Amino acid sequence: MHNYLEGLNEQQREAVEHIDGPLMIVAGAGSGKTKVLTTRIAHLMHHGVDAFNILALTFTNKAAAEMKERVEHILGNKEARNLYIGTFHSVFARILRAEANKLGYPNNFTIYDTDDAKSLLKTIINEMNLDDKHYKPAFVYNRISAAKNSLLDLIAYKEDRAIQQEDARGNRPMMGDIYDAYAKRCFKNGAMDFDDLLFKMYVLLTNFPDVLAKYQHRFKYILIDEYQDTNLAQYAIIKMLGAVNENICVVGDDAQSIYSFRGATVQNILQFKDDYDDVKIVKLEQNYRSTQSILKVANNIISNNKNQIPKNLWTENKEGEKIILARTMTDNDEGRFVADAIQEQKLRNHYLNKNFAILYRTNAQSRSFEESLRRMNITYKLYGGVSFYQRKEIKDYLAYMRIVVNTQDEENLKRIINYPARGIGKTSLDKISIKANETNKTFWDVIANMDAYGLRGVGGNAVESFVLMIRGFQTMLEKQNAYDVAFAVGKNTGLVQDLYNDKSVEGLARYENVQELLNSIKEFTETPDEEGELRDKSLGSYLQQITLLTDTDNDKDPNADAVKLMTIHAAKGLEFSCVFVVGLEENLFPSSMSMYTREDLEEERRLFYVATTRAKERLWVTYANSRYRFGQLVSNEPSRFIDEIPDAHLDKTFTGSSHRAGNTPGSFASNRSQVSEKPSSLKKIAEKIQQKTAAPEHKPSADFKADDPLAMNVGMEVEHQKFGFGKIMQLEGGANNRIATIQFGEGHGQKKIMLNYARLRIVNGN
Repeated sequence: MHNYLEGLNEQQREAVEHIDGPLMIVAGAGSGKTKVLTTRIAHLMHHGVDAFNILALTFTNKAAAEMKERVEHILGNKEARNLYIGTFHSVFARILRAEANKLGYPNNFTIYDTDDAKSLLKTIINEMNLDDKHYKPAFVYNRISAAKNSLLDLIAYKEDRAIQQEDARGNRPMMGDIYDAYAKRCFKNGAMDFDDLLFKMYVLLTNFPDVLAKYQHRFKYILIDEYQDTNLAQYAIIKMLGAVNENICVVGDDAQSIYSFRGATVQNILQFKDDYDDVKIVKLEQNYRSTQSILKVANNIISNNKNQIPKNLWTENKEGEKIILARTMTDNDEGRFVADAIQEQKLRNHYLNKNFAILYRTNAQSRSFEESLRRMNITYKLYGGVSFYQRKEIKDYLAYMRIVVNTQDEENLKRIINYPARGIGKTSLDKISIKANETNKTFWDVIANMDAYGLRGVGGNAVESFVLMIRGFQTMLEKQNAYDVAFAVGKNTGLVQDLYNDKSVEGLARYENVQELLNSIKEFTETPDEEGELRDKSLGSYLQQITLLTDTDNDKDPNADAVKLMTIHAAKGLEFSCVFVVGLEENLFPSSMSMYTREDLEEERRLFYVATTRAKERLWVTYANSRYRFGQLVSNEPSRFIDEIPDAHLDKTFTGSSHRAGNTPGSFASNRSQVSEKPSSLKKIAEKIQQKTAAPEHKPSADFKADDPLAMNVGMEVEHQKFGFGKIMQLEGGANNRIATIQFGEGHGQKKIMLNYARLRIVNGN
């Protein structure tokens, strides 16, 4: 076995060599916590601790496999395979299978995944004849899940006055009965859901002292990764298991506690030192990931939280570039700015697509970035979700609009004829399909003439009502623009209301996504084309544009060279050379739902801290003056978190009136005050048209022929086919990626041009 302590810094070694007694390792971002955790396990085994007596709990199977592999590599033998290393759920499932008879379950009990659980709840809700608008399976599932993770059994749930009042206010007084029926049905089926693996483990240890004693003496050393993400149930189980030996080592960072919506509580790590006597605390503050500039910004941001364990990240890495702050006029401009910046960095600094990550607060924000990256042919991959236009709620909404424009679209027609549910069942749809096939008619032809095809009464009045509704939308096509028709579709079909009624986390995200779709349509109808002329604002024109954007191959190689798009929550634990943290606006980041208590606001700040510490070399923070919300163009105030970034570490070149380089940077303080002075949408369009027409149209010279980019130097006068004549003010980049700053005439101003793509003619050399 090689010297496994070699390469550890002083604090890491201190954490590894501490054997007995409670230990809290406060591991800052990028400080090598996984290395410390695995080396500590190897150190315990090297000093005679049996692998069967070590329990290590993580939150992902990938992390567990990596830990076991590293320990095995350090020890150079197969003994590591005897370790109890795994996720909370996998380890507890293993124990529950061994002890299942104590709880009345078979040893081979079924584990229901989320879809299984929601399907069972849907059946129970239907059997109880309850209104599924109030008792949506997704909401009910999340409600029961939260109860189990808070260790509330049925009796406790029904006796909790606050919970009962909340259910009553939400017109869901039968929630307790559904919980009861669901628990009984799972037990009858010999099944546990994902949350039961925690809840039943707690019940097992609480109700059977002999079982508790058995595992207390087996697991003499307990290690928990990402302790800041544990919930009440996990905390209670760990507390019981470690009560005899108290050889508990927790590793985590309170500054990265961002999962309260899943039941995690930062108090678990903040109060660890109060749970045990003589707790040893080791702080890992040396960061091996980021530049000094990025870390100074991160430290300053998190210092504004009052409820935290003090720490100060530092690094021996280089100072690095300043953080770029970019202010754009709209969210679409924000998308274009990010795509432009990625292209520029690839040319100037030879980055690959996979070196970039775009991090946002909500999945709905991905749209403008996806569209801009596609237009520039930059390969990207969406993580933690599906592409915006591939999400079910978006496809449902677009299906309605496509049917309004083209009723012969049978696939989309079948998709939405009974969504939201209107009583047109599978049997009725099968009869209609058979008749359409027999008569060689389209599906729409049949449902529009049910009597003529001998299908009177099939589907009741629901089919006739559906046809009349679609025809009503069609009467709007000639006189109304795309947004007006789309808004009417969402409202009158009940689709938007159906999504609004689902108050679960997933339901809220789906509702935000359809609002973002409406926002994009609104902007489409109010934005001129590239030449300043108002475009065709019809629904058909919009759908054609969307088709061009979405008809791409989404099944890309997961290891392909692609820009990563994801929420900040999904990015935790990852790192990238270049990171864009986008949408830094009040009511978006921090979220409007997280500004009422200090606890919620501090979690939002921790989320921003996590985002900044994902970056290794370069970091951009962007925000838009305005974005569409619920169909209205609203002005945005820059996020309060921007004010927490020290000016000394900010590059504000892009906070002027335009996101393009070369504009005179404005005072950031004055930019904040100007947000409320955003011109109206019509005025904005008029100004864009005026700006376009103010620039005289340039006709290339008769002898125009592009010259070699390598022949161009500062001071030369050149001709561009569109922007006319200009003077080269500055040259950057290497021979294969030269970028010129050129001062053109009135109406075009100063622009940065990539010479390999621009095709310039030298007019006057020097």
